[in-house]
This record gives sequence, C-alpha cells and structure tokens, in this order.
Amino acid sequence: MDFTRFKEMMRQHFRLDLNSYKETQLKRRLDAYLVRQQLAGYGALFQKLKDDPWAYQSFLDYLTINVSEFFRDPERFRELESIILPALLKEKRTLKIWSAGCAAGAEPYSVAIILEELTPGHLHHLEATDIDQNILVKAKEGRYPPEVVRNVSPQRLARFFDREDGLYVINEKFRRRVAFRRHDLLNDPFGQGYDLILCRNVTIYFTREAQDRLNEKLARALAPGGVLFIGGSEMIFNYQELGLEKLRTCFYRKREAKGGGF
Repeated sequence: MDFTRFKEMMRQHFRLDLNSYKETQLKRRLDAYLVRQQLAGYGALFQKLKDDPWAYQSFLDYLTINVSEFFRDPERFRELESIILPALLKEKRTLKIWSAGCAAGAEPYSVAIILEELTPGHLHHLEATDIDQNILVKAKEGRYPPEVVRNVSPQRLARFFDREDGLYVINEKFRRRVAFRRHDLLNDPFGQGYDLILCRNVTIYFTREAQDRLNEKLARALAPGGVLFIGGSEMIFNYQELGLEKLRTCFYRKREAKGGGF
C-alpha cells in the first residue's frame, strides 16, 4: 500500500482526512512512526489501526501533537482577560465559548479561571473539543505537571488547583464548568452562535486549502460581534472576505456587532 492509498483508506474507514495535512510534514511523521512501531509499511500500519482501537488512539496521540499549557502566550491571554472578555461581557451576561482542538484541557481551564475572576460564581457555556479521545480523558481529569502551569500565578495556583503526587489538579468545581467532547474539525458539523472561539496552533498542520475551509466554518460559527482567537504563528489573510475584522494580533471579530466597543 502506497502513501496515497493509505490516506484514502484512512478516510474511508476512520473518516480521518489526512489529505488536509501538509504532505511533507505528514509523510515524515508517518515514516518515523513506522520505524517506531517496527512496521513494514503503510499497509501493515493500516491493518494494525483497523484491528486495534487502542493502536488507533495511540496513532492519533502521535499525529495531533498534543501540546498543552495554561495561558500559553501570556501576553495574548492578558489581552483576552483585560480587553476582549470584558467587552464581550458588556454585551452579554452569559457567554458561549468554544475551545477547538483543546488537547489536554489547559486552554479551556485557563478561560474558566479568567471568567471566574471577571464574573465570580456566574456560569458560562464553555465547551472544549478535540479529535483525540485519549487526550480528552486526560483533560477531564485535569492533572498537570509543574511545567504545564508555569504561567499560572501563585495566587491562581492556590485558588484553583490542588496538589497531588507532585501534580497540579484543577479543583473539581472548575472541572465541571468545561464540557469536553470529541469533535473532528475537518469533518464534523460546527455549533453556532459562539461569542468566543479559541482555535490556536491547530491549523499550522493543515494545507492552505484546509485552513481556508476551517477558517470559513469558524467565522460562520461566531455570533455577530463574536471573537476568534488564533495562535501566534497563524494568520487569516482573507479575514475580510469571511466577514471578520482584525482587532489586534491573534484576535478577529465578526462584523455586524450590536455596537460593542473594543
């Protein structure tokens, strides 16, 4: 089985769209995976993934590069806390927020922490999704080594985390505020009416065509006046065509807002 046939079989059997990943990067990672698993080729890899659900989940873990860190890119999160969320809260008391490609959950929990400080005790609709079911299990547990919380202040660590066996564990009260579920950004339907979508450091692995399709769907999923928060190494070149305006680095706002000010 050659590389092209392998991608087609993965699409047919798993609904995993490998054609939307950058080919050179994908092939390099797959070839390294074959060596690591001591597999003879793509045919042997496909058969292993088909026969063993655990092998498939392990493959997704490897493929999706699940990097997770609280308040990743602290300057942007300070802008989220001091500018973006306060402006959204002026327009709407309860926000609908989606962390897309949430990995181990540090991103949506970071948002939950900020919201608790801005609106104490108030519950918002905060959902988080990822294609990798294994990583979602870890996200729901909310257990992190010290390096993942390095951008969390001592005050926040004391308030929102417990210490267990050298790990930092998000308080159960705040774990319940995030609804985790599996979702494939390339294939599954999107929700609608989000006031804030975080999709950060996800599209960098996709082709330009896949990026354009994803950005269009993300823009449609926003409520008027809603904000899309992307990664520092990402850029939306055609944002005006998508009905967005650029607020500042990494932040895009859907036009036709109800007069809110940023």
